[in-house]
Amino acid sequence: MRILHTMLRVGELDRSIAFYTEVLGMRELRRQDYPGGRFTLAFVGYGPESDGAVLELTHNWDTASYEIGNGFGHVAIAVDDAHAACERIRARGGKVVREAGPMKHGTTVIAFVEDPDGYRIELIQKKG
Repeated sequence: MRILHTMLRVGELDRSIAFYTEVLGMRELRRQDYPGGRFTLAFVGYGPESDGAVLELTHNWDTASYEIGNGFGHVAIAVDDAHAACERIRARGGKVVREAGPMKHGTTVIAFVEDPDGYRIELIQKKG
């Protein structure tokens, strides 16, 4: 068994795809409209779905926004240099909500950015 994807509901699909591809450097892997259900699924990731987990962005055509809720935490992405990643993300129009630095009660360097719908993305600097 392995994790295939994490699904996030998004208000504006093109805006969200632009964030994940242009700001975070993922690729749009596939997209499918479901007119009978009035929704679209788009999958984004850093590599093929056969090689790793991806994000499923679900756009319900009649819903403009969602409340994140207090049960969702974040999606985590490994980066070589969290400081440099924050600068690249900021330069591409992304929103850094916690600058790179050691995590509380530890030494792992992390940062947080926020996507257009308010989902938190944690950047975890690779050790070594």
